[in-house]
Amino acid sequence: MSALGSLRISPQVREALERDGPVVALESTVIAHGLPRPRNLEVAERLEAIVRDEGALAATIGVIGGVPTIGLSSDEMTRLGTSESVLKASTRDLGHAVATSRDAATTVAATAELAHRAGIRVFATGGIGGVHRDGERSLDISADLTALSTTPVAVVCAGAKAILDLGRTLEMLETLGVPVVGVGTAEFPAFYTRSSGHALDISVADAREAATVIRAHRALGLEAGVLVCNPPPAETELSAARVAAWIEAADEESVAAGVTGKDVTPWLLERLARSSGGRTVETNVALLESNARLAARIAVALAPT
Repeated sequence: MSALGSLRISPQVREALERDGPVVALESTVIAHGLPRPRNLEVAERLEAIVRDEGALAATIGVIGGVPTIGLSSDEMTRLGTSESVLKASTRDLGHAVATSRDAATTVAATAELAHRAGIRVFATGGIGGVHRDGERSLDISADLTALSTTPVAVVCAGAKAILDLGRTLEMLETLGVPVVGVGTAEFPAFYTRSSGHALDISVADAREAATVIRAHRALGLEAGVLVCNPPPAETELSAARVAAWIEAADEESVAAGVTGKDVTPWLLERLARSSGGRTVETNVALLESNARLAARIAVALAPT
């Protein structure tokens, strides 16, 4: 691998970036902390294959032995997906991971930061973090939001994770100057469901129209990223009422168990998977695949012809 400052970039990703080819960043938290084993590694490989099938190159990002790495190998993904000691790293944790030579899976915020430093313009994830419920009291607000406001990367997602306060998350994105673009929807998706009841100001039909908005945003020299929202596939969408009930029960359990900070999201996702008999996991996988496909199409549309 070749290096760019403190980054290590795989030869394939380096070559694609040098010729300004379409590259899509993928996060590694979903491998280490987001999906059950061994499904996590199967999905990681599948996401990269989807991006390739759409004519772009996938660059899964993580920290290996203290080295931020752009374009993880299959062995490195296995290392993150099977170890019990992988750090969950947001931007604030990257220095610690490097200083202690740790393996770390990068969150949305950290992946966007490293992708930008490497020169990658499009990033696909599942759902972003946001303002937690009761966030006005706890001030539990994901670093993903501030990262989006300062990192000029287009992030393709299925909205914010359903366990969050979606209304306040959208308000925060507006305050931070992050444009939110719905593709095939005029509503902010709610991760497991296509509709949240929260309208979007910007709606486009497809990847090419989304790329046009992203290109114009960048041409203005604005430092914020663009949040591209892709509803989960209709065939795997879950009932909003059932999801709300599962989340309420999981929230109560998390408070009783004293779960706080970065442990809250993976803890709640595990409880939702259990309550739903695995249906939330299937929806999560489907939307990850859909987002990777859309991100690849956007990256291709953004690439010089």
